Amino acid sequence: MKNSLFRCLLLLALAVAIAVPSYAGGPGLSGAIFTTISDGSEVNFNIYASKDLVYLNGGPPVGGTGAAGLPGPGSTVFGVQISGVYVFQVTAPPASGGKATLLSTDAAQCRVFQVNSNGVITGLAGSCQTHDASNTNTNTGGVTVQLIPFNDTPNNGGEYKAWVTPIEFFGYGSSSSACKINTGTTGGNCNVGTFGFVPQYSKVDNFKVRVSNVREIDTRFIDGNGNFIDGLGITWIDTNGASNNKNSYYSLDLDVIHEAHVESPENGTHQIVVADQTGCTVGTVYLNGTALANTGSQAVSVKVLPSYKNITLRVDVQCQ
Repeated sequence: MKNSLFRCLLLLALAVAIAVPSYAGGPGLSGAIFTTISDGSEVNFNIYASKDLVYLNGGPPVGGTGAAGLPGPGSTVFGVQISGVYVFQVTAPPASGGKATLLSTDAAQCRVFQVNSNGVITGLAGSCQTHDASNTNTNTGGVTVQLIPFNDTPNNGGEYKAWVTPIEFFGYGSSSSACKINTGTTGGNCNVGTFGFVPQYSKVDNFKVRVSNVREIDTRFIDGNGNFIDGLGITWIDTNGASNNKNSYYSLDLDVIHEAHVESPENGTHQIVVADQTGCTVGTVYLNGTALANTGSQAVSVKVLPSYKNITLRVDVQCQ
């Protein structure tokens, strides 16, 4: 039954592929993904003792139920009605000026999951199932998906990047059979995007395994009385142009102190998009303590240099 469903979804994906419009800029795919532990009880738990402890959470983050779920079945994404089926991969973040390294070792059709209308992962949907998705996600009521098998990262800081894209956009624009998810290949020979994942159609999240050095970009929202505001959101756009949504929250155990937290950013320039939202009209924005020239909603360019070790780069937003 699962194989029949998957074949139907593949036919749907191929049928709509020719109608996929060119991307016109902006923050990209809506919603967010997060790495977590097996029961989903932690959000943005980004430093793990071993690879087998890393699971994927597609549901909403701290800050409100349904606040940032992935687009579900029947949603229109870039002009295409999608099935709510997603493909994922693990790569090493690209070195400065270089390319990412594919770390996922199983075939692309084994790295497929289904979400419901709230963007919560409900189970695997691929034609083969090499990933554990048996744990109930206590944060969303769905399940979590274990990311192994994937190779060790060549990154000296122990950094990894998880990617997710709707199946309708996997390998979009490719005429190569290596990009077709039902060929039994990993997608590693695909020249479209990053191993078939086009950044503007994808969500990403970085994490670390067994590291002592910490690099992070943290955004804080501050009210008129100097108090930090939790539950407010940013969009992080990485060096490839892929994006993810983050919310400010407080967790002493995770050392997240009223911040929208980006873990392990790779070398290069990242964008932190801050915009007016309920609870905050953006005023002055500060980068590492220095007020930026422009006030109001904007994309803040944050440079991460190879020399940065054990560093927190801060974007502070004064709310009016």
